[in-house]
Amino acid sequence: MKTDKTGNLILGCIADDFTGGSDAASFLAAGGMNTILLTEIPDSTYTLPEDAEAAVITLKSRTQETAAAVEDSLAAIRWLHEAGASHYYVKYCSTFDSTPAGNIGPIVDAVLTELDADGTILCPALPANGRVVREGILYVKGVPLAESPMKDHPLTPMWESRISLLMKPQGKYDSLEIHAGELNGPAEALDKKIKAFTGSREHWYLVPDYTDDKDAARIASLFGAMKVLTGGSGILTELAKKLKVLDAEAVPYEGTDGPAVIVAGSCSTATRAQTLWYEAGGGKSLRLSDEAILDGTQDSAAIWEQMKDDPAPLIYSYDTPEGLKKKRNEAGRKLAARIEETLAQTAVEAMKGGVRRIIAAGGETSGAVTKALGYKSYRIGESVAPGVPVLTPLDEPSLRLVLKSGNFGQEDFFGRALALTAKK
Repeated sequence: MKTDKTGNLILGCIADDFTGGSDAASFLAAGGMNTILLTEIPDSTYTLPEDAEAAVITLKSRTQETAAAVEDSLAAIRWLHEAGASHYYVKYCSTFDSTPAGNIGPIVDAVLTELDADGTILCPALPANGRVVREGILYVKGVPLAESPMKDHPLTPMWESRISLLMKPQGKYDSLEIHAGELNGPAEALDKKIKAFTGSREHWYLVPDYTDDKDAARIASLFGAMKVLTGGSGILTELAKKLKVLDAEAVPYEGTDGPAVIVAGSCSTATRAQTLWYEAGGGKSLRLSDEAILDGTQDSAAIWEQMKDDPAPLIYSYDTPEGLKKKRNEAGRKLAARIEETLAQTAVEAMKGGVRRIIAAGGETSGAVTKALGYKSYRIGESVAPGVPVLTPLDEPSLRLVLKSGNFGQEDFFGRALALTAKK
């Protein structure tokens, strides 16, 4: 693969879903890179802004059928290569959430082959959100992954905690664990160990321990020059610091004028606590009715007509874990799709009505909102919480979006998001 580099692009990243992409982009921006988030693979006519140093393309590879996930991943990598990237990052969830027949291994292997790279690191940790790797085992808030609540994820259950064993049924190659003592010990000893492992292998994976920011800096220092890296967003700030070569400052962020709307389709514990916090503080809210959504009496136009006079209304859907279990059937999936579409179209109605700040909670909700709004590329601004940046559409500079995964953010997240998106 050869290309004539014309812009300032250094790092090309593919992410397994939309909130994963915005998560990755926010950590790159925090490291000083001017970062552009792309919600689909652009065609050959699209040109990145001249000052873009990092580009993140969001895919649907987390839950796609494997062959399609690999095909889309390679198409995105090829586009990034043609755009001038010299380093690449495959971003997946910090809980490595995949079954033994999952997509992470096939995608990583295909990218290594496409870019003619010998090996990579597997680095899913994100300490800011309680995900760390210790002695090769992935922990979620102190609990091994396979013993955490994540083990029961309806789409990507997590049945193993050791990363090398998670990767074994998915990937083609062997893994070498690098424990903390080795990572932070004499460089000569670590180099000798790695060469002994990689020397007899055509392709390979390295699994470094990662429990805090010092580990992130060490990992970026040791492995940042590799053509392909993979993992969560945790090391991306330090990687950006290592790869950034321009003297120019990152594009400054500022808020915008105008009212706001919050739409929340997540039923996570974190989003529920954020909703209760907002309501307890006097924020106007409307909980969607399953029955009214299904019979069409609670559509987006009616919802916005009811809520439009408030400067920052919250419109949300919520169910208990017991209620969700009862809806794990075809009818429940259809209802969930209707709710996501209703929330997304409500955001569109709000924007048409003059709203300039849109906050969405939940990965599926965020994806539906961005699809309905139709914007394809965003600049990355400051972060409301780790992994949750403010986004500005390149085609609509007066708009601000905040799109969070269900489990992300502090209890007062909605208040923080409203404050950060407002013009000072």
